[in-house]
Amino acid sequence: MTAAQLSTAPLSTSRGPEEEKDPFLIALGERLRALRSRRGLTRKALAKLADVSERHLANVESGVGNASIQLLRQITTVLNCTLAEMIGDETATSPEWLMIREILRGRSDEELAQARAALANIFDAPTSEGARRQRIALIGLRGAGKSSLGRMLADYWMVPFVELGREVETLAGCGIAEIHALYGPNAYRRYERRALEDIVTRYPRAVIATPGGIVSDPATYNLLLSHCYTVWVKAAPKDHMARVLAQGDTRPMMGNREAMEDLKSILESRAAFYSKADLSFDTSDMTQETAYVALLEQLRDNVMR
Repeated sequence: MTAAQLSTAPLSTSRGPEEEKDPFLIALGERLRALRSRRGLTRKALAKLADVSERHLANVESGVGNASIQLLRQITTVLNCTLAEMIGDETATSPEWLMIREILRGRSDEELAQARAALANIFDAPTSEGARRQRIALIGLRGAGKSSLGRMLADYWMVPFVELGREVETLAGCGIAEIHALYGPNAYRRYERRALEDIVTRYPRAVIATPGGIVSDPATYNLLLSHCYTVWVKAAPKDHMARVLAQGDTRPMMGNREAMEDLKSILESRAAFYSKADLSFDTSDMTQETAYVALLEQLRDNVMR
């Protein structure tokens, strides 16, 4: 189909089963699913927040796009640019951005990590490695044991235990659910960033438990990695779910028959971000006391000296 035909084609998403899906649209759907899972949203929740049809989201995620997406793709191919440049992404707003992006294009994850660290040293207030290791930040999905282990570690080192979620609520003057309901997820992320900045300023030594979704905001996560020694407290999906339910919170299962699959998707989509932590610690099939002793042993020679 030509660009002219695409511009007038109906936006129907119906396709015959014999028609092969476009690899570009399949990749687009995969990225959408990954972004949604990383933010901990079900398809229904995303559709409601974005005010779009859940069916339409399902079509896009399954690799069935529409004519307008294909049209833009054809135009960018001719212009030798990316969709980001076409729609006005920040990384396409100036020659310097474009040149930096080309330097980084095709680099390995290790090289990109080195570039990120170098840029952080240039533009962020430098934090010495010794000072960074005086703040322990526990990251990971809910149910891994961050709060319980964090309190025990803080008691051992006789330093403050800080829950970032509580600090967000104090800053906003209302609960996290209310922040999302009244102001939306973007406002929550702004409160989260400000609360973390405040913690870094006020607590030179502390153990910090962070919400599972902190990795969804690169700016906040960069701040955490720069100023804290981070530990990814992880567990098997079944342990995550069982521990949340044992705490008396049945919300993960309410009205959601696919709760376990959603949980697995969230873990999978965030794993690459959680793995940026200084240390990974798996609490699967461990009692709280056993996990505490094992984690303390791993941390004892590296932090809070």
